Amino acid sequence: MAGKDLRALFASNDRDLHVADAFTNREAQWAAVTCALTEQLRTVTARGFDVQDVEAPRDNVVCFHGTGGIGKSTLARRIEASLADRDQPAQWPPLRIAARVLPIRIDLARAAGADLERVVLSLRLAVTVLQRPMPAFDLAFARYWEQAHPGEDLQDYLHRTSSAFARFADAASLPEQLKDTLSDVAQAVAVPGAVVGAAARLASAAARAVRERRSTVRALAGCARLADLLEADPDTELLSYLPHLLAYDLAQVHGKDPVLPVVLLDTFEDTGDRIHRDLERYLQRVVWLMPNVLFVVSGRNRLQWGDQDVVGQLDWTGPAAWPGLAGAGRRQLLVGDFTTADSEDYLARRLTLAGQPLIEANIRAQLAARSAGLPLYLDLAVMRFLEVRRTRTPSSEDFDMDFAALIARTMADLTPEERDALRAAALFEEFSVPLVTAAAGLPQEAAAARLVQRPFVDQDPAGQWRYHLHRAVRTALLGTADTSDDAWSERDWHNAAARAFTALGAEWKQGVPGDRRLLVACLRQGLALARDHRLDLDWLEHGAFAYTADSVWEPLTPPAALTTGPGTDQGPVALLTELLSALARRQHEPRPRTADRLQAVVDAHRLPPALQDMALYYLAKVQRDLGRTRESAAGMRHVLAGAGRYAAPARRGLAHLSRIGGDFPTALHTAADLGWAGRQHRVEGDIHWPNGHFERAARAYRSARTDAEQHRIQGEAATSQAMRALVLAFADPDRADGEIELAEQLLRPLVLRASGLNADLAALARDAGTGPGPDGDVPGRIAAVRAQIQAAGLTQLTAQADLVLVLHHAVRGESTEAAELAQRIHQQAPANGDHAYLAHIASFLAEQPLPDDAHPVTWLDSETAVRERWLRLLQTRRSR
Repeated sequence: MAGKDLRALFASNDRDLHVADAFTNREAQWAAVTCALTEQLRTVTARGFDVQDVEAPRDNVVCFHGTGGIGKSTLARRIEASLADRDQPAQWPPLRIAARVLPIRIDLARAAGADLERVVLSLRLAVTVLQRPMPAFDLAFARYWEQAHPGEDLQDYLHRTSSAFARFADAASLPEQLKDTLSDVAQAVAVPGAVVGAAARLASAAARAVRERRSTVRALAGCARLADLLEADPDTELLSYLPHLLAYDLAQVHGKDPVLPVVLLDTFEDTGDRIHRDLERYLQRVVWLMPNVLFVVSGRNRLQWGDQDVVGQLDWTGPAAWPGLAGAGRRQLLVGDFTTADSEDYLARRLTLAGQPLIEANIRAQLAARSAGLPLYLDLAVMRFLEVRRTRTPSSEDFDMDFAALIARTMADLTPEERDALRAAALFEEFSVPLVTAAAGLPQEAAAARLVQRPFVDQDPAGQWRYHLHRAVRTALLGTADTSDDAWSERDWHNAAARAFTALGAEWKQGVPGDRRLLVACLRQGLALARDHRLDLDWLEHGAFAYTADSVWEPLTPPAALTTGPGTDQGPVALLTELLSALARRQHEPRPRTADRLQAVVDAHRLPPALQDMALYYLAKVQRDLGRTRESAAGMRHVLAGAGRYAAPARRGLAHLSRIGGDFPTALHTAADLGWAGRQHRVEGDIHWPNGHFERAARAYRSARTDAEQHRIQGEAATSQAMRALVLAFADPDRADGEIELAEQLLRPLVLRASGLNADLAALARDAGTGPGPDGDVPGRIAAVRAQIQAAGLTQLTAQADLVLVLHHAVRGESTEAAELAQRIHQQAPANGDHAYLAHIASFLAEQPLPDDAHPVTWLDSETAVRERWLRLLQTRRSR
């Protein structure tokens, strides 16, 4: 459905241009209203319902809350129109209810000049359409009016303020209804000639008559609190209780269908703030005292009436009083963002020319993406489109911007402290109250605590920090010139970023030791802050060491920069970001790509020494994976010579290189004093199993896993267990099942590509020699794993996969296939002799002599002893 957008209409001289105030979606909100109406009807028609019961819990409120510009007022107007059977959106199903629905929308905006008196008067004016007397209310209200507006006739007042009450078609009849009521009461209590001007005297007489239970005032006698209200001081406090009388009078209206008034209180945020609640207290009183009326409240903030912490500020509070409003109760509904499709549809229907959308499809898509579903952004974009169109054809570049008006609207009702908290929150992708308080430099958390209750702050209970700003609001805050009187200068932003960065570091250091989730979350945001605001590395260096120590490799790419600030050069922060990102991504991208990235970091020579060693060490590891053993050895020796943090890992790397080169005694000697820091047990396992010492290797891997578990290093524990599973799968398939299952369990939450492939090879080695199973034939499965190995660039695992296939053929007695494959492994061995020992083992299993040109291997003992151990394994597998 569409109305007229007058602001856009006057933005162009093109009379062929059709400007519509488009309305999109909101089916869920309409469904909530219709459901509440059905429940309300069931409540008020139930046996035992008492409109005068002021103790029973209330469930007669629906609250729509959402950020400024999200479309709450438009929604309220559409609900009012739909309940009045006019201009109902086509996507909303019709209301089907056996009652007369009476919608009353009251705008509480400051600009509308709403106060308690206008609200109460609006309620009475709305029910004049029923043309039924409201004697209890009218008598008390006439007395109040006489006191509050001495000498002013109600009819003159309504005429003078007609614009405020023009929407009530029968407003002009209210003064006559009041006069008729007073005349009837005057006759009943025998006060001759009583008119509006003598309302006080008439009310006093009526109160006496009610207390004396005279039969002439039977129509009033049923209202238990009427006499007290007629005798109370006729002030604003009394006025706030008079809706109780109107609710009583409405309950006496009998007809074919019950009457269900629906009062829509729009722009509720303008009733006050969390400290000054006078008007809100009066309005809550109105809602409580009219349980036979459904109230639909729309505003920026959810209603706090169901919270315990507002006791004393309002009359009725807590979940016992308002079960539907407690917390994020079923009657608290967030008016959310448009979907991308709805945003584009909205833009297509806002401006049309000759029945076709005026805004081109590519621009609509761009605006929908930038708006993050915020209707206010879309409205501002429409006005921008018309502004540009006056001089030329708009292009997508015209909308590569944000709107200061969006920020002004967001900050409209925030205190100065809350505005500072909002700006500080924009520095974070996700945040907590303490983080924002620290970043804003506030002495107390109160402002941040209030801020997170605002609708432009979204919540994700599964996040490390549960709060994050609406994306369009955050982008605008960081990318738009703030026009507020207390706008932050560039130095203010830098200082706040430094405080935010320090707060993240403190949160990590004070957190639970070994909390990877916290570490990664702090690193991601810390790297982004340091990058965008030119901060020093500080705690990021120690965070990087902690990140790599666990060998888990969660994705660590920090959030993209939301500003065009200066932090785009290849300084230490940018290089550290690239380093950590490359290390994490190496589990997902080919090793040559990782090597190139790490080489670029090393060649920049702008990292502190310890981090430079980190980059060089991991580059050497990747080079080893790629078969570039000479470059790898040079890198490892350079790191070892520096005697820094990565010296022990570098010594381990050299031990691995000796093993890869077939020099097992040197490898074992190098591993002898590695200790836990150098992962000594795992290195020993890597050395022993090719030599046929399977049990010795399995014990070493178990010790390596135990050490890792004691040090809470998940990645190392999983890697060691994967290798233990592989060794036992070769030597003793009956024991392998549990070991493979444990390896898969340890690997499941991690991203360790090489270790995962080793676990896959373990399952294949266990099944070697068997026929096709439920998972397929062994050669086909090996081919699939080999393809993954090649895609990952893990060349050292290729020969290992081929070795499993040789074992399969050998166990099955397929000597020709085994011999041919063993010969191919020799032929495909690197020219430098890396991993030549695997080709030797393939010949052992194929029961073939070594080729004359085979690369030499120095075993821990004689070649004959190693061959015999592998042949015993083969015979055991065949007999099994």
